[in-house]
Amino acid sequence: MRKRSTRTFLPNKKTAYAFAVLFLTAAVFIGTAVGTIHVPFRQIAAILAHHIIGTAVQVDPSIDNIVWEIRFPRVVLAGLIGASLAVAGAAFQGLLRNPLADPYTLGVSSGASVGAVLVLFFHVSIPFLGGFTLPVVSVVTAVLTIFGVLLFAQAIERSMKLETIILTGIIFSSFLGSFISLMIALTGEELRQIINWLLGSVSMRGWPYVQLMLPFFIGGSLLLLFLAPELNAMSFGEEKAKHLGVNVQRKKMMVLIAGSVLTGAAVAVSGTIGFVGLVIPHFVRLLIGPDHRHLLPLSMIAGGGFLIIADLTARTIISPTELPIGVITSIVGAPVFALILLNRKRKGGVA
Repeated sequence: MRKRSTRTFLPNKKTAYAFAVLFLTAAVFIGTAVGTIHVPFRQIAAILAHHIIGTAVQVDPSIDNIVWEIRFPRVVLAGLIGASLAVAGAAFQGLLRNPLADPYTLGVSSGASVGAVLVLFFHVSIPFLGGFTLPVVSVVTAVLTIFGVLLFAQAIERSMKLETIILTGIIFSSFLGSFISLMIALTGEELRQIINWLLGSVSMRGWPYVQLMLPFFIGGSLLLLFLAPELNAMSFGEEKAKHLGVNVQRKKMMVLIAGSVLTGAAVAVSGTIGFVGLVIPHFVRLLIGPDHRHLLPLSMIAGGGFLIIADLTARTIISPTELPIGVITSIVGAPVFALILLNRKRKGGVA
């Protein structure tokens, strides 16, 4: 195996964080400002300050409603979803030591989609969960899917080569996708709701969806950030990690569960949005290197900004028609996926 290259474009981590925060901030303001009615940045800042810290503001009530009730919650939700998928992808890639691993290619997104479609199809509502039924069921099916992928990969090959895991994830994703198609074929009046959800969107999703997403995002992301040193150790192989005192099996389960929780919650509120967990960690890794103590938080920030811009593009590129956000991320992500494959082949399959 060749030695992993440590060359980065931004060796100064403070510069990387500054760029990432600036990118996210710009994405938030641009995503909130642009639309049928343009809202100046100064007004946006004044409205947000009024609602968050209670400062006085003199602004047209209709503009206030557009910013606070429609655009800003949509931007926040897109940011949370992008951050969740990106940090989950970065964690999966570090754990499996493969830049092709992400919630989409491992089948986790498809597993979460099955759970969500079941809830929508059968109108499931668990009494003690109420509105949280959809994200909880999606999280559970996402967790079950990733463990199913790993068990099946182990049955095929006990050494569980990384390529085997990726191929197994693609198999699971295809199978679960056909199961979803079957439910769509049997759907009556819920067809439009399920189709619109599956295409991936944050349209017409206000603060209630942010509240659904937030607990899962906080729990899953904090756990992954806490596990960053262990991910660093495991990225050099399980044996080395054991010598360093890492409880590999326990930490691996924690990473898989945390990543699946983030993916399941994201899919529950937005539908299937592919390639975010593949593209963003790969891009951030090129900039600052493979250290998960920085890779994970920077992937979160960059992923949030990326999906906000992707959503803005989806709703404005052929306005007034709105594209599914998954279309934009796939247009960007598929070529990047191909480039990673070509790069791995050129380097002899070494990540």
